[in-house]
Amino acid sequence: MTSTLHPMLNVAIKAARAAGSIINRAALDVEAVRVSQKQINDFVTEVDTASEEAIVQTLLGAYPEHGILAEESGRKHGKADADHLWIIDPLDGTTNFIHGFPVYAVSIALSYKGRIEQAVVYDPARNDLFTATAGRGAFLNDRRIRVSKRTQLKDCLISTGFPFRTGDDYAQYLQIFTEFSQRTAGLRRPGAAALDLAYVAAGFSDGFFESGLSPWDVAAGSLLVTEAGGLMGNFSGEADYLFQGECMAAAPRIYGQMVPILSKYSKFASAAAKNEVATRSNALRQILGIAPPAQAAPAGE
Repeated sequence: MTSTLHPMLNVAIKAARAAGSIINRAALDVEAVRVSQKQINDFVTEVDTASEEAIVQTLLGAYPEHGILAEESGRKHGKADADHLWIIDPLDGTTNFIHGFPVYAVSIALSYKGRIEQAVVYDPARNDLFTATAGRGAFLNDRRIRVSKRTQLKDCLISTGFPFRTGDDYAQYLQIFTEFSQRTAGLRRPGAAALDLAYVAAGFSDGFFESGLSPWDVAAGSLLVTEAGGLMGNFSGEADYLFQGECMAAAPRIYGQMVPILSKYSKFASAAAKNEVATRSNALRQILGIAPPAQAAPAGE
């Protein structure tokens, strides 16, 4: 099947596998990996850096005129004003990795004039390769994948990400958690957004939502979801999500049932909805002794 893939996707796969080899070697002795902390609960390792370097070298070796947006190096590499922009997370799920919890992935997407056209999410622990090209469908290890066929939210397994950064609103998340816990078959927090989205695309879970995400967390996974027949958007259900720090994904009928729950928690919610959520959050903070959220750094670049 490799010969039928888009040439740029083939290069992305080569880059992802090169990074995966670095990650797998390091996983054999994860306690020896040097770890530093970018901010509270936000870690970076020498493996992240080495993986990113391998990816960047592979991509620019094939396409030196392309741009790069990477988690660790930002826009340092590549052509700054290129129409083709590679969006890279060399190790999504670093906290899992440094604890030996085998849920992490390499995420590589190619954007052309703002539209995601190629995507690879590679799980090196399982040797699972998720790929997509715009208009050509989504695949797992050369097998076509589709989103879940479930039609009722009450029957669904939904994945999410728990708050962990400075500035996250724990009281608001408790409200969201309560609403979904009462309306679904279960919530899961695997800890790697790229894999969460890939699993929605493959029908392993029925939906996903999380706030505080950056473009490299969701770019590749978003194309997997849409090419597998799903929908992607912000908490209001609108298509503007890549740089907004909030996203949701699901099969179409489940997506429609998630929007009414999440829309009031969106940055795009009405003033009345925001005031209602804030009132409940303040009450929860008083009951549970939760400090109000500190000012967070903006998501994205």
